[in-house]
Amino acid sequence: MSASTINLVADIGGTNIRLGLVSNDGSTEGIKTYQCDRYNSLADVICEYLALQYCEGKTINACLAIACPVETDQITMTNLPWTFSQSALKKELNISQLFLINDYTAIAHAVPSLTDAQKVQIGEGQAVSDKPISICGPGTGLGVANLIPTTDGWCCLGGEGGHVDFAPIDADEVKILNYLLESKQSRISYEQLLCGKGLEQIYQAFLSIGNHPKNILSAEQISAKAIDGSCSICEKSLHQFCNTLGSFAGNLALTLGCFGGVYIAGGIVPRFISFIQNSDFRQRFDAKGRLSSFINNIPTYVITEAQPGLIGASAYIRQQLSSMKGQV
Repeated sequence: MSASTINLVADIGGTNIRLGLVSNDGSTEGIKTYQCDRYNSLADVICEYLALQYCEGKTINACLAIACPVETDQITMTNLPWTFSQSALKKELNISQLFLINDYTAIAHAVPSLTDAQKVQIGEGQAVSDKPISICGPGTGLGVANLIPTTDGWCCLGGEGGHVDFAPIDADEVKILNYLLESKQSRISYEQLLCGKGLEQIYQAFLSIGNHPKNILSAEQISAKAIDGSCSICEKSLHQFCNTLGSFAGNLALTLGCFGGVYIAGGIVPRFISFIQNSDFRQRFDAKGRLSSFINNIPTYVITEAQPGLIGASAYIRQQLSSMKGQV
């Protein structure tokens, strides 16, 4: 990258937007965080950041990772009253090359460059280089992305994998499914269990199944009480959450043959690393009947890096710009 070019990256969520510049070695520097609700538009935030970077006369490229669909020119954010046109934003900010990617596409592109200090392995297994990788992340919802190697680097396969049908495999999960079908709606997806609200629903299901008095607890309260051992039902609920996540992650491994590993992202699981290490997560991941031997050596990791979105946006823009140079 020349001194006359700036490569801007952003990780845009419903609460905060993080902006930074890609350095020559691919790292992100000058990172600043802004509260989204203090600005009327995405352009306002980026303009303020660029004004600090002395960008006059420089070529600006940008990769923006954003928590919403990005397939059309018109972008409407899911958890913010921001709507904008990609082409209009590019023109307004005088951006040479603009790449808008989904936030899980960014996280996926971060995975190949994560060090041991940025992830924790759960259970056994050995990653095979240049093999498919899957990522799933319980948070507000259940994000899913997949990476496959190509001659030009990595290609992310997106989609809505968190919304596939939930499939119970033991008696407790059958009871939870029945509780949700009776009290909620006619179709239950994995996302309805593997997210913050999902942990709360698992807890409510166990209260109902055991004929315990109703009690409202948040996901944070449930996990805290499970970790400190002060509530047996909370502990059971969090174990169930880990079990169901293990089955779901194993399904991803089977579907794509993810010999490069399956990674757990999102804001929930990194809060209880020791708990998931001591849960049946890995046993449930491996429990695929006669196909168990197919995935037993696939490693599973929890991403502990705080800024995977920026790392992935940086990797993505460098790969895209490099590919474009090769086509000239």
